[in-house]
Amino acid sequence: MPEGDTVYRSAKNLAAVLDGTVLTRCDIRVPKFATVDLTGEVVHEVVSRGKHLLMRVGEYTLHSHLKMEGSWHIYPDGNRWRRPEWQARAIIANKEFTAVGFELGLFEIVERASEESVVGYLGPDLLGPGWDAELAIANLASDPSREIGLALLDQRNLAGLGNVYRCELCFLRGVLPTRPVGDVNDLPRMVALAKKLIEANKDRTERTTTGKLRGDTDWVYGRAGRPCLRCGTRISRGELGDDPLQLRNTFWCPRCQT
Repeated sequence: MPEGDTVYRSAKNLAAVLDGTVLTRCDIRVPKFATVDLTGEVVHEVVSRGKHLLMRVGEYTLHSHLKMEGSWHIYPDGNRWRRPEWQARAIIANKEFTAVGFELGLFEIVERASEESVVGYLGPDLLGPGWDAELAIANLASDPSREIGLALLDQRNLAGLGNVYRCELCFLRGVLPTRPVGDVNDLPRMVALAKKLIEANKDRTERTTTGKLRGDTDWVYGRAGRPCLRCGTRISRGELGDDPLQLRNTFWCPRCQT
């Protein structure tokens, strides 16, 4: 699933071609909103909030979440699409560019005055202008018995982290993803590291947590059975989630993490 840095870049790229322009096409292919036509409306701004993307058009907000398969593409007027048209869920265009949302996991349109009804539950956005580290720390600490690996993924605590960052943060701080939050030493340092990592990657197309841009770009994520880059122990893999429907693969070093 795309993480906060990926959505941040999508919003930034869309904003570059849409902000301040008038829509010449609005084709929504989600049944509930198929009759909505915002042609002629001005795109005020496109922003990200955690893993959510918000297009503020006229008096409305187009709210999307990429989930597992979704992506937004930008095409100069008349250029051929790189994905089949039947995968398109939303198409908006101005005189120069067309933005196409393919296989969006979530797409809805709400009045801008009601925007908080769909994203207001989110915790502080790691890449947002209102980032509040102290609130994020307090949110994480509010349930000391919860596994740190679950608390980091809970967007109500802090918004923007996904499974890759969860695994990498736990490795870099030397804790198992299953360690209770109350037993994690120095939560402020973990939150500060989360901010540092996602900031460092927000403008890169290739994410890295090791500092390498080629080869071993991750410490543990996706490296099950391979030697730890620090100690050589084989990386383990398991599943962690609040319930069976939310299980995600988790990777850790049995020696470096306790």
